Amino acid sequence: MSKKVFVICSILLFASTLSTAQAVTLKIATLAPSGTTWMKEMKQGAKTIARQTSNRVKLKFYPGGVMGNDKNVLRKMRVGQLHGGAFASGSLINIYPDAQIYSLPFVFRSYDEIDYVRKHMDDSIRAGLEKKGLVAIGISEGGFAYLLSNSPVSKASDLKGLKVWVPQGDMVSQAMFEASGISPIQLAIADVYTGLQTGLIDTAAGTATGAIAFQWHTKMKYLTDEPLVFLMGILAIDRKAFKKLTPSDQAIVQKVMSETFDRLDQLNREDNNKAKQALSSQGITFTQPTAEEKNNWYSISKTALVELGKQGAYSPAMFETLKKHLKDYRDNVRANSAQKN
Repeated sequence: MSKKVFVICSILLFASTLSTAQAVTLKIATLAPSGTTWMKEMKQGAKTIARQTSNRVKLKFYPGGVMGNDKNVLRKMRVGQLHGGAFASGSLINIYPDAQIYSLPFVFRSYDEIDYVRKHMDDSIRAGLEKKGLVAIGISEGGFAYLLSNSPVSKASDLKGLKVWVPQGDMVSQAMFEASGISPIQLAIADVYTGLQTGLIDTAAGTATGAIAFQWHTKMKYLTDEPLVFLMGILAIDRKAFKKLTPSDQAIVQKVMSETFDRLDQLNREDNNKAKQALSSQGITFTQPTAEEKNNWYSISKTALVELGKQGAYSPAMFETLKKHLKDYRDNVRANSAQKN
């Protein structure tokens, strides 16, 4: 072999070895089952990332809760068994409380309000998470949660005597119902259907799509048509693992996932609207609180928010920022309405 050929082969071998050494597979867990819209979009996003990075970056998903609940996933991330997870925003409260700032009770009343506030605050949530060691490569809406029950509920006093479910460790829901004078029953989400079957619980809050997916609607008769909270999810990667990617590959991951989550938000919104129509067509009765009853709910939520603030469920500064953006939006709506009239 000539010296020139040897040098060329050495360079090619070095380049190949360097390319292999730079390849990173990010292992990500999620509760979303295989075959769901969420997983289909995630897999498509992963394919796009692999293609655009020439396979330097791969995303491997573990769906259906095979890695355990959010708490288990966070523990496995700490020991390096996983690099990331798709979390309910409330699951990150012990790491960064303001991750669930959008999911405080009775804060939002429409999707338009959500869209306006998110344009101003999503970046702040990402920055807060990164300071705590997590890179949010996607923030997605789950939709508005509504109260489903076996007897009509239009005002807070209707909850008396009902057996209300809240997710384990969900301090927001706990505080909300306690402010209404109710002691809710905590269960893992996987146990809700059984709880409804056995009569352990008879009331639960969830999105319309969730109620159908988990078959809760087959065990309940009424839906209170007033949004309780807005549910959010966050796809977060351990910062140390993410920083192993080159800056250009980090940018590709962020861009592709941002586009993926934009599509998911639109799909989730459409699915939830269709699911509400499906619930109605399948015999669920929708109860409509009066303006007075809504104001009473809002008053109760303020009590819950004060208690949540004392418990450190959010930072006062972040909540004030949210309220400011909401006020700006609502003032603009009122001003535009006045001009039309």
